Amino acid sequence: MNSNAIKENIKNLKNNIDQICSQCSRNQQNITIIGASKAKSSKDIIRAYKAGINNFGENYLQEALPKIKELNNIKIIWHFIGSIQKRKCKEIALNFDWVHTIDRIEIAQKLNEHRGTLSNKLNACIQINIDEEDSKSGINISDLEDFSDKLLPLNNIRLKGLMTLPKQTTDPTTQRNSFSKLSGALKKIKSNFPNASTLSMGMSNDYLIAIEEGSTIIRIGTNIFGKRQ
Repeated sequence: MNSNAIKENIKNLKNNIDQICSQCSRNQQNITIIGASKAKSSKDIIRAYKAGINNFGENYLQEALPKIKELNNIKIIWHFIGSIQKRKCKEIALNFDWVHTIDRIEIAQKLNEHRGTLSNKLNACIQINIDEEDSKSGINISDLEDFSDKLLPLNNIRLKGLMTLPKQTTDPTTQRNSFSKLSGALKKIKSNFPNASTLSMGMSNDYLIAIEEGSTIIRIGTNIFGKRQ
């Protein structure tokens, strides 16, 4: 996609965010846009960066690493938003600023171990399988408190909040119910993690409802880069 189209998409996206924030009395400065750049080139990322996006999310380590290396002179915040394999924990821990998809303690321990060689902590979200779908990763909400307690000894990970991929639907009521459940779940970990305030929820098809329900990070691919080929 050319730079004018990406720039226009981002302008429209930000206008929509401003509008929905006005309607639900939220500050748009508290919403972080992640450009979901899976299958997109470094050139597309640069175009989005120049248009005002500096957070980018990648699903596949082997696809992300060349881009991270190529763009290391630009102040990009990199988010890992895909499923995590144990053998890839080292490279993820060393190359990303955020991980949104922690749903196994052994993965968290591996990330913590490898992050120890860097001075700054790895920002992390626990992935919640909000609609308990067999095809989705993530823990059930009922396991959240026990799971988060096991992260307390991991000194190289900073638990920032929760992430979810709700059931695919165009029904606004169903979307809202899923996001509302995640928003409620965040309160369950506040006693041990008072600074956990991140709700990573909402993509191109449902980000407006996600923002209404408290999202602080939206992960946007199509509405920035256009439909995937």
